[in-house]
Amino acid sequence: MIDIKLIREKEEVVKENIRKKFQEEKLPLVDEVKQLDERGRRLKQEKDALRAKRNQFSDEIGILFKEKKIEEAESKKKYVSEINEKLVEIEKEESEIAEQIQKRMLVIPNLIDASVPIGKDDTENVEIERFGEPFVPDYEIPYHADICEALGGLDKDSAGRTSGNGFYYLMGDIARLHSAMLSYARDFMINKGFTYCIPPFMIRSDVVNGVMSFAEMDAMMYKIENEDLYLIGTSEHSMIGKFKGQMIDEKELPIALTSYSPCFRKEVGAHGLEERGLYRVHQFEKQEMIVLCKPEEAMDWYNKMWQFTVEFFRSLDVPVRTLECCSGDLADLKVKSCDVEAWSPRQQKYFEVGSCSTLGDAQARRLGIRVKGESGNYLVSTLNNTVIASPRGMIAVIENNVNKDGTVNVPKALQPYMGGKEKIELK
Repeated sequence: MIDIKLIREKEEVVKENIRKKFQEEKLPLVDEVKQLDERGRRLKQEKDALRAKRNQFSDEIGILFKEKKIEEAESKKKYVSEINEKLVEIEKEESEIAEQIQKRMLVIPNLIDASVPIGKDDTENVEIERFGEPFVPDYEIPYHADICEALGGLDKDSAGRTSGNGFYYLMGDIARLHSAMLSYARDFMINKGFTYCIPPFMIRSDVVNGVMSFAEMDAMMYKIENEDLYLIGTSEHSMIGKFKGQMIDEKELPIALTSYSPCFRKEVGAHGLEERGLYRVHQFEKQEMIVLCKPEEAMDWYNKMWQFTVEFFRSLDVPVRTLECCSGDLADLKVKSCDVEAWSPRQQKYFEVGSCSTLGDAQARRLGIRVKGESGNYLVSTLNNTVIASPRGMIAVIENNVNKDGTVNVPKALQPYMGGKEKIELK
């Protein structure tokens, strides 16, 4: 959510930002907020004037009673009563206006960074850089689900009976590989100086509204029936929510956290053959990075964070590339975002395994997360980034390490987490 001062002082900047995101239908919201804000400010002036008049009358009434001028005092008391009634009306209208402004402000997108490429959707995202040489072996690589099944590591049929489509059982060494990647990601980030956390896996609606837009929430989140609780889609949700309504001492910044959680997502819609396996599922596990910092340090942290993900996958010998998200592909709260994509030798193309975003003070404004600084208080900047989301990240490791005979080599970095196992054998 942007600062309302931007609409008061830089209305055209806000509108141009909406156009860059190809959301012209939201342009009227800016005018509506401006009109509502002006009405609210006029009401405040009227309210302040009435309160001043009431205070003046109250003082005069006291003097009149002391002077035994009862009739005149009672007359002024009548005026005070009328003022009080008017104040109640004004405060009611102010409350309604504030609610209407808030409703619209939550929908107006955050200002994107000047470096963000302009484009309508993810087809216009821009490749930045490649890391590692994409390799295609001289033998055919099976579909990842078929590889896992041949290794005795995947059972989607049973999961279909217990839970429905989009769920799975991981077993044996594939389940162990999945856990090994998450454990390695945890230690990888701890070694980068991040504090390890395990957050709540359910959050209240006020936290949901603080960390994401309503459109995202509706498309992603599972709600617990008859409870004001939602299953998290990523640990970012509860990790940012941890600081809701807090005043942080500037000396504590930056706050760098790495959090583990299961994640739950609706993933609405059909996605074709590539979604038959483990690529797009309703439940997965994730190691995340969360940073709270000074606004002037946000872009430096953004660049550090996506580079950590690149380094993580390269340590597993997985070629990756970074992709700059264009304006139309940015969620409304984001200032700038890039995806890290892993190489799929089977498909001979890259696919997303992580996303890094800086959100400015949008989440902090919604959740009331402030910093007590030497020069005054201000809103903190928030960032998030995926270290690994598995089993999707595991697909990249499997495809880039499968042998012609169907066995899978375990990357050296993961072997200590697999009891020294170097290869996953066929069952």
